[in-house]
Amino acid sequence: MIAPAAVSLSSVPTGVLIAVGVLALLELGLDVFALVDLARRPKNTVALGNKWVWVAIILLVNLLGAILYLVVGRQPAPPPEDSGPAAAGAPNATSIADALYGERGDSEPT
Repeated sequence: MIAPAAVSLSSVPTGVLIAVGVLALLELGLDVFALVDLARRPKNTVALGNKWVWVAIILLVNLLGAILYLVVGRQPAPPPEDSGPAAAGAPNATSIADALYGERGDSEPT
């Protein structure tokens, strides 16, 4: 049986080492970003409804796991229940501006 030849880092071109280092940092950063996003996201806005499944996918499927989570795993948050027009007593921009600067006159300044 023939033993595999050992490869030393000095025999690998510098450009290849730099490319591998950049890809490793990119993967690590993307994994951290995906995991932080997953931790902050409510459970009802995660596809499959189980965060632990996504943690396993992100960590075990390397770069594609984080990309898959960011593309497929996140769902938009449901709209708030009170998403209709402003409530009757709520201040609007005009009333706030009138309170700060006084009421506007209907005539234009000369």
